[in-house]
Amino acid sequence: MTDSPDFRLREIALPAYGPTILSSLGYGAAMPMVALQARALGAGVGTAALVVALFGLGQLVTSLPAGAVVARLGERRALATAAVVEATAMVGAALATSVVVFGAAVAVGGSAWSVFLISRQGYMIDAVPQAYRARAMAALGGATRVGVFLGPLMGAALIGPFGISAVFLLAAVCALLGGVVALAVPDLGVEDRAIQREEGFASVASVVVAHRHVLLTLGFSVVILGASRSVRNGLIPLWADHIGIAPTTTSLVFALAAAVDILMFYPGGWLMDRHGRRLVAVPIVVGVAIACLALPWVSGVTGLAAVMILIAFANGLGSGIVMTMGADSAPVVGRAQFLGAWRLCGDIGVSGGPLFVSALSLVAPLAAVCVVVGLFGLAGAGWVACWTGRLDERLRRYDVTASE
Repeated sequence: MTDSPDFRLREIALPAYGPTILSSLGYGAAMPMVALQARALGAGVGTAALVVALFGLGQLVTSLPAGAVVARLGERRALATAAVVEATAMVGAALATSVVVFGAAVAVGGSAWSVFLISRQGYMIDAVPQAYRARAMAALGGATRVGVFLGPLMGAALIGPFGISAVFLLAAVCALLGGVVALAVPDLGVEDRAIQREEGFASVASVVVAHRHVLLTLGFSVVILGASRSVRNGLIPLWADHIGIAPTTTSLVFALAAAVDILMFYPGGWLMDRHGRRLVAVPIVVGVAIACLALPWVSGVTGLAAVMILIAFANGLGSGIVMTMGADSAPVVGRAQFLGAWRLCGDIGVSGGPLFVSALSLVAPLAAVCVVVGLFGLAGAGWVACWTGRLDERLRRYDVTASE
């Protein structure tokens, strides 16, 4: 693809990446501790994995409604609203005294995160030329990774003196700060929303039906990507607990992996823009699968860190891949509704991965769970390779046509 010399990513740095970094600080601090907090409240291994899955389930059940909300409110107002809901949920998680209440708070937090993700993706589609799309989306994913890197470090500092609950209060503060910064996001879609309001907003169902082929093919690749990325938040902490690694050490291992994630985001975006989406999508699934297959042989901190670094390398290379493919496929009319459906595909994977781990852990040892998850990942890599390859071909044809 050709570059647009008049555009610079730094021109949109604050409105595009500021809210993301702040919100991700809280996410990065809280998510590695969800399973451990559930265990502290009396949950078994299977139930703890289920609680982790509730965050993704909260995203899943609200993805389609979230797209409709963003279409009507606009990205800026939707971001601010999501921040308030997220902060309230995290305070509830910190104060919860039962697994049920804690799980409900985690699910509500996932719902707010869904609105946040759709809003920021829509803004980037408007603000960034297509030639820079993958790099901009990768940088957005990189901003998330900055938060996920620093969040566990901040969480580790709080866990010692104040306990695990403190990380959820930190997440609440970060969410509110992200909402304040989000008010600086320009509302680029005012005119389009006014036109759609006059003509009548397209229903979510009509948009889904019109684009069902894309959602069932390339969208299923997003399901696989989401599942691959989400299992680490449940499986890795549970394995660390299984082999006797302290929660603080686990948090530090996640922070180390997040540093690797950050290093890879820009090279991955550049590769996507220059050489296509498949080149970075397939390694995510394969890397996680190999890591899961290796996990049963891990017995200490060094091995756990090695597995996490492998996952982080693959995941960082694919920074922004789901948002980029969604932007590649989104229509002009009904875009937010489509992105809600696209987000649903990812959320099915995000919730399905931990749910799969939870179900398997009820009937099989944790080591066997790791092996089964790894084998399923290797099988899914073939589907991802096929449909991301077809997307690359379509984009190449578009690029040739646009240059003529």
